[in-house]
Amino acid sequence: MRVVLVLDHAHINGGQAKVALDSALGLRSRGHAVTVFAAVGPVDPRLGAAGIRVVCLGQDDIASTTNKLAFATQAIWNRKAAAALARELRHYDPADTLVHVHAFAKSLSPSVGVPIRASGLPCLYTMHEFFLVCPNGGFYDYPAKAICHRTPMSLSCLGTNCDARSYPRKLLRVVRHVGLDHVSRLPDLFRHVVTISALQERVIAPLLPETTVFHRVDNPISVAKAPPRSGPPGDFLFVGRISTEKGAPIFAEAARRAGVRPVFVGDGPSAAELKARYPESVMLGWKQAGEVQALMREARALVFPSIWYEGQPLTVYEALAVGCPVVVSDACAGREAIEDGENGFWFRSGDPAALAAHLSRLTDDALADRLSRQAHERYWSGPLSVDAHLDRLEQVYERVAREAAGQRQRIVAGATRRPPPIGTETPPRALR
Repeated sequence: MRVVLVLDHAHINGGQAKVALDSALGLRSRGHAVTVFAAVGPVDPRLGAAGIRVVCLGQDDIASTTNKLAFATQAIWNRKAAAALARELRHYDPADTLVHVHAFAKSLSPSVGVPIRASGLPCLYTMHEFFLVCPNGGFYDYPAKAICHRTPMSLSCLGTNCDARSYPRKLLRVVRHVGLDHVSRLPDLFRHVVTISALQERVIAPLLPETTVFHRVDNPISVAKAPPRSGPPGDFLFVGRISTEKGAPIFAEAARRAGVRPVFVGDGPSAAELKARYPESVMLGWKQAGEVQALMREARALVFPSIWYEGQPLTVYEALAVGCPVVVSDACAGREAIEDGENGFWFRSGDPAALAAHLSRLTDDALADRLSRQAHERYWSGPLSVDAHLDRLEQVYERVAREAAGQRQRIVAGATRRPPPIGTETPPRALR
């Protein structure tokens, strides 16, 4: 099979691109022909070395652009991307090709839906976030610091400034969503949608056509199996973007109430403020993946206090894989990996007192050790390996391709049928 992977970035700049590019390399290693179509460079050198065809447009994203006005036009409708993708897809046969879209909201825009539809190639979409149904992509009201339960594109939605930066940017995203819904018609185009958590499917299912077929494909976790820690448990750890929606202030306040030291790995807009307000906090900044895993292996617990929906937070699974229990907010999909009281704890989202109670409990070394062993054993009884991810992905591809082949056969059969000459029709039974 030829698999065309469509995404914004041709290099790893976050979880979306990592999953897409890791799957590209894995599919190629299994003998599939793979094309990566992306807007933003540079290109990951592993792709070319593996024999993967890469089409990279060398465009900007919001972080790299120097012309905000030009990028706003590109973000609403990227004509160059649509034309380039149309040229690329002309080379491929629907009988053995499939298009898998991972991301479009950072640079490509919804315009990519038009050439995909015109190509007649079978296609599917992975819901890494919520841009397919929500203009701001997260069902999160940034100024209110709360999950948004408004119906996307309703009058209530349109009149609310939920954007992290400004209302004009919200309006730009609304205009883009109009193109998504009514020009490229992406929700109708992507009959097959890959989800990465049960929570995610519950949120989006009422907003997509009833004919949508959902496929659960867990993201792969890149952690080598090793024994859990053997020494005493260390600090409570936060890993990720230090921001309000990620719950960083809640962790800092809960740690103070519990009388424990919070350790932050990462950076973000709330880092300086939190350090000033909670000087006992340890700010380690961003670390390489191996360093993060080493820190988690020695930690007493990972605290994941996110107050918005998270599709499938990889940090939670990485922690479990190294034997680190997790204290997780009940608002995000990370809770699906945690059996309360066995390999971690749930706490009420946004409630520092509830979180502090669990942190206090986990100062008991014996409890922390028991949860650590359970975390390690439970994860490795069914690890989210790259091979498991690829096995499931190939099953989904086979289903999508088989359905498309059946549809083509029905179209051909219908086209070859000719009405009988006038006067030769078989009369109705009642007139025979």
